[in-house]
Amino acid sequence: MTSHRVLAYPAFVRLWISDVVADLGSFTSALALQYVVIETLQEDQQVLGIVRSAQWLPSLLLGMVVGVIVDRIRRRHAIVTAHVASAAGLGMIAAFALSGHLTVALLVGLVVVVGLASVVFHAAHQSYVPRLVPMSFLPTASARLEQTMTAAQSIGPLIAGAFIRFLSAPIAIVINAVAFVISAATVATIKHEEPQPTTTEKRHLWPELREGARWVYRHPTLAPYAIWLHVWFFFNSTIMTVFVFYADRELGIDALRVGAILACAGATGVLGAGLAPRLAQRLGAGWVCIIADWLVAVSFVPVVLAQPGTVGVLMLVGGQLVYGLGLGLRGPIEGS
Repeated sequence: MTSHRVLAYPAFVRLWISDVVADLGSFTSALALQYVVIETLQEDQQVLGIVRSAQWLPSLLLGMVVGVIVDRIRRRHAIVTAHVASAAGLGMIAAFALSGHLTVALLVGLVVVVGLASVVFHAAHQSYVPRLVPMSFLPTASARLEQTMTAAQSIGPLIAGAFIRFLSAPIAIVINAVAFVISAATVATIKHEEPQPTTTEKRHLWPELREGARWVYRHPTLAPYAIWLHVWFFFNSTIMTVFVFYADRELGIDALRVGAILACAGATGVLGAGLAPRLAQRLGAGWVCIIADWLVAVSFVPVVLAQPGTVGVLMLVGGQLVYGLGLGLRGPIEGS
């Protein structure tokens, strides 16, 4: 079966192992950073929004520039550098928080560093996977990576919630920093021969940016997809920014239970990622993406209706189960 054949490529397996560790750490710190704002710094939702915005600001301002730069260097080197930068940024956040010297301005600055590293990683990773497996195996490889991410989405918040509840949010961030160090070391051991990017022709940054933008936004398929992606990220990041604060302050749900609620999305995400390739063959990739996006939209209805108490917690759980299924279905199709 194709799913087993991708394991015959050692370079892909090493990248997969690296992703397992990095994804687990990322979903640990995603929750922990919010509780650093809420509990360690004792700030409100406005500051939480600023910190979350700082995480995505590099993608908004420098996403295309990073794409052009990554195209000029070896992907493996870019991934290793991004992981090391993430480890350094998160390690400094944890160190300042544990020593009592963390401020909002310092946190925002370090989150920008981590966000920029994430942009570099995703730009390099997306174009590195097709170099490690044959093109015919790419949908299966993407599905395996998506399942890994969604599995980490289940475990990461649980780990974060437990550490926040019984130790502290900065300790959870330390775990993520260590995870990125391990991931960087794993990618560094990949022996796959990657072609040296061409340097014979004169290449200029801004003309390449304009050329890339024209190509994407005039493409009959990629243009509406890109516009939709901008809108989706804006509103999804808006909702997820207030989700934890709302659950903590309005519904009275502690960090451990919030982590468990968020983990539900990872459980159904694994299922969705496994079903995505077959559904795409049967229904068409476009229809699966549309269905997945409607699932994500509907998943937030229970959040709006939830009230304090057990029923409210169960409504959030149900919403996250639907949310994870939608993301799991869409991820492998987008990646391939």
